[in-house]
Amino acid sequence: MLQNPDATTEQQVAENTDFEVRSLDAMCVNESRIEHKWYDNLKYMVVGILFGIVFVKAEIVSWFRIQEMFKLQSFHMYGVIGSAVMVGAISVWLIKKFNIKTIDGEPITFHPKTFNKGQIIGGLLFGLGWGITGACPGPLFAQIGTGATAVIATLLSAIAGTWVYGLLREKLPH
Repeated sequence: MLQNPDATTEQQVAENTDFEVRSLDAMCVNESRIEHKWYDNLKYMVVGILFGIVFVKAEIVSWFRIQEMFKLQSFHMYGVIGSAVMVGAISVWLIKKFNIKTIDGEPITFHPKTFNKGQIIGGLLFGLGWGITGACPGPLFAQIGTGATAVIATLLSAIAGTWVYGLLREKLPH
């Protein structure tokens, strides 16, 4: 983020672009300020397990269904993705219209997004990986849970890719 390691803190802050400053603001604004006990996270585990069961039953984690989608042979996955987009859009609209807060009463804020070419490159890489492996990062654990242990290689590759991105992030185009 800071380009000149020899510069003073004031100079380093001045060298940051608007994009980087907005990103830092965005990361901090939506962070919860409430201290939670460890067992408060159990609700997320329960929802995650239920979500995984729904993914399996709806065949969303089926590599065959994913291959069908990329070969344009079935509407199944497009219907699921389209439904998710609609639910998300309606949810965001409702949150904004009625100023809905989190369960703990904290405000939910949305920040404008700026377009950059990295989104196209990232989307193409993501889609290529999804098509080749038949696995999207969301349902990887559900696939492993169904016994598709070959997906562990995809999970490890996703972790390695995230690690490499962390190393190269500053050198990638904004």
